[in-house]
Amino acid sequence: MTFKLASLGLAAALLTSTAALAEGEPPAEVAPIKADGYQAGIDGTFAPHAFPSLDGGIQGFNVDLAAAMAEKLGVDIEIVPGQYTGLFPALHSGTFDYIAAPTTVTEERSKTMLFTEGFMATNFGFATLTGSDIDSVEDLQGKTVTANKGSLYETWLTERAEEMDLTVLTFGTQADAFEAVTSGRADASMAGMTVTAWAGQQNPRLEFAFQIDTGLSWSLPFRRDDYATRNLFDSVLECLKTDGTMAALSEKWFGLTPEEGELIVTPDAGYGTPGFEGYQPDEHEVTCTFE
Repeated sequence: MTFKLASLGLAAALLTSTAALAEGEPPAEVAPIKADGYQAGIDGTFAPHAFPSLDGGIQGFNVDLAAAMAEKLGVDIEIVPGQYTGLFPALHSGTFDYIAAPTTVTEERSKTMLFTEGFMATNFGFATLTGSDIDSVEDLQGKTVTANKGSLYETWLTERAEEMDLTVLTFGTQADAFEAVTSGRADASMAGMTVTAWAGQQNPRLEFAFQIDTGLSWSLPFRRDDYATRNLFDSVLECLKTDGTMAALSEKWFGLTPEEGELIVTPDAGYGTPGFEGYQPDEHEVTCTFE
């Protein structure tokens, strides 16, 4: 099998349609593997999940995840980069079989798409200077903390600024927010957990200090009526969690070794994300054999 990279044309990115909604929950069936493989959309500008490589392709955690899935299934998965907002219309129109980009599962999104079980928690992360004694929210009291302007992280910080005596500095890019820490203008920077962990991997002056559990997860979206294919990929995710693949990818891209019980290495029961529409609680055994 091969893992292929393609480019998404503008017309495909702008395709729109209405997602088919299932009438109730169908039986929990698992689709047979498509002999001609699958096509998946991804945002190729979100390091460390998918971002340009020196050879002109894309690399990252989610790119490697798609490659591992292709290997388990024994068929091609063609990854098609495009703008994040254009991926969803292309999914609904049938251009893609699924979206390989990390997508947070929300109640609103679960009404129009099916999600696999989460492959990783979408937690908040904090980066500090290497050797800093900041390792909890309490340690931020009276500190200067940076964030990307207009982000959810800026909102979280400003809402707590008065209570925690925080000085909040915002920047147009996350890179500039991190640079403020390394230059001594700030004590910490807040972003997504994977982004802060990646920054610590790339810059020896930064370290991933701690994270805050949001209770949310990243998952892989499928069309709202495509339960059987979603269930197939959900099963592959379960395999990759239990055979060590996901732990190896976490160590490679984030420098973090998952502990037992963490979502990235622990399968959920049933198919899909528990607590959201489209979840099927049917019991089944984890397998790494697919036909």
